[in-house]
Amino acid sequence: MASLSDPNAPPPHVVEDCRGALQLLSDGTVVRAAAAPPPFYVRLDIDDGRVEWKDVVYDAAHGLGVRMYRPAATGGAEEKLPVVVYFHGGGFCIGSCTWPNFHAGCLRLAAELPAVVLSFDYRLAPEHRLPAAHEDAAAALIWLRDQLLSDPWLADAANARKVFVSGESAGGNFAHHLAVRFGAAGLDPVRVAGYVLLMPAFISERPTPSELAAPATAFLTRDMCDRYCRLALPAGADKDHPLVNPFGPASRSLEAADVGRVLVVAADGDLLRDKNVEYAERMKAMGKDVELVVFAGEEHAFFGVKPMSAATGELVEVIRRFIAGAAA
Repeated sequence: MASLSDPNAPPPHVVEDCRGALQLLSDGTVVRAAAAPPPFYVRLDIDDGRVEWKDVVYDAAHGLGVRMYRPAATGGAEEKLPVVVYFHGGGFCIGSCTWPNFHAGCLRLAAELPAVVLSFDYRLAPEHRLPAAHEDAAAALIWLRDQLLSDPWLADAANARKVFVSGESAGGNFAHHLAVRFGAAGLDPVRVAGYVLLMPAFISERPTPSELAAPATAFLTRDMCDRYCRLALPAGADKDHPLVNPFGPASRSLEAADVGRVLVVAADGDLLRDKNVEYAERMKAMGKDVELVVFAGEEHAFFGVKPMSAATGELVEVIRRFIAGAAA
């Protein structure tokens, strides 16, 4: 960093830019935009009263919050709803549960599944490089376990034996690691009935055909993916790090991992498509209970970017059937 007392030092300049929401300057300063999301995200007011929601803090030490949702009309104890945990995307670097696009998607999940939904924030890179966010995701589930048994706002509506852990992009990456750590029984007496990985952020040093074919106009480009990795991975790590490549040379074997039921959703126009499909196929080959659904004509993170689209409506139905399958 240039000395502040050096009058000849050049002014700081931008060396990394993440969609205008985050900039890293040459002197190491991190500049984040105001609370509003980048302009390409939707700004929709779809809060029509069908869903109640509130914000609470789940980790005061790190200033982390969770936005909790439940349908306004909930039945008695015999009609308690499944619980959907959701971790937003953003390359481990940007995003918040309060952003309107993620809020809209969670309102839709709560109303249409229907379900009790909890959308958790987590520490962001580069201020907090991985594995900080993975640690926060695990802490979120442990917090939820305790709250489901003690908080009437949740306990009155939520079925603690039907918890589903989901996430998109970076959040889908978290869902995988949480499945490996907790499986179905690791939060006893709460039961995780399934994991939902939406276009999970898996990458490797060796590019796949879908990465090589990704156009410069894609929502997620190779350049942007590389930028997120530079900002988020532990210092000195490459894209084969176990946190982003579950089958990398240093990654633990998943043969013995009891991950429970898993739904993997890939987008046909996503540069991560091949890694997502490979993940599902390799997990199936190990005997894991994994379902793969590929959405034609869609790009990376379409749930978060286009929460009110027809494709997202189809995705909500896919998730609804997955949840119903757990009950069956």
